[in-house]
Amino acid sequence: MLKTRIITSIALVAGFLAALFSASNTIWALITLAATLIGVWEWSNLIKLNKAQMRLNVLIGLSIGLALTFASNTLLAPYHDQIIFSLLGLAAVFWIAMAPIWLISRKKIDHVLGMAALGLLLLLANWVALIGLHDISPWLLLGVLATIWIADSAAYFAGKRFGRHKLAPEISPGKTWEGVAGALIAVSLYGYFLCYYLHYSLWLVVGLWLIVVLSIMGDLFESLLKRQAGVKDSSQLLPGHGGVLDRIDGLIPSLALTLFYIYFPLFANL
Repeated sequence: MLKTRIITSIALVAGFLAALFSASNTIWALITLAATLIGVWEWSNLIKLNKAQMRLNVLIGLSIGLALTFASNTLLAPYHDQIIFSLLGLAAVFWIAMAPIWLISRKKIDHVLGMAALGLLLLLANWVALIGLHDISPWLLLGVLATIWIADSAAYFAGKRFGRHKLAPEISPGKTWEGVAGALIAVSLYGYFLCYYLHYSLWLVVGLWLIVVLSIMGDLFESLLKRQAGVKDSSQLLPGHGGVLDRIDGLIPSLALTLFYIYFPLFANL
């Protein structure tokens, strides 16, 4: 199992880095849209949509994605920035104001259409963030992703070695406060390294802490959905890793709020 997981990881990272630094903006948008739509399908399955509803949900996501990708050639052109702002803003409101309450209450929402709309919102906001951060700089996107990957790895090993106090036993029994501490320490070292060699302000480290908190929240939220659906993984698409949602759960809040923070001064003037 570990060998399979490592082989899959190497293949995913190699393919991702190749696309990150060599694909044009349009190709990058289409590649990440394809991955996003797989996530929409998995989300639809977790909330128990039937096959026809799942196809419709993916079709809606595809239509919105293609319209935004080729907005300059569609009627959406005058409203492109407002749509991006709305997606990121609504996602930010959810993760800041609603998700913490949802995780504490662990309430199951049985309104499948509302849950389907929520999935589209969060996953499309994540897709928009992948495009927006890539447009600013592939290195910026990689830097944010590296923060989440470092935090995830450090949390795993610190939790295995020192874990005693459960973070959210009713949602994800394997996560511990010691793992969270390990993640924050590792990311602090990573942030300090960036600040020292690239001459950034040490306030960057605080920003990276916030990204870690958001990534943990995203991980817990997907774990809650899986627990309520009675499944271990969102799918079996990626050998040793589960599904696309299992790989991007920590990215969904982190990337959207990072881009929202960067773009907010611009969007505020729309």
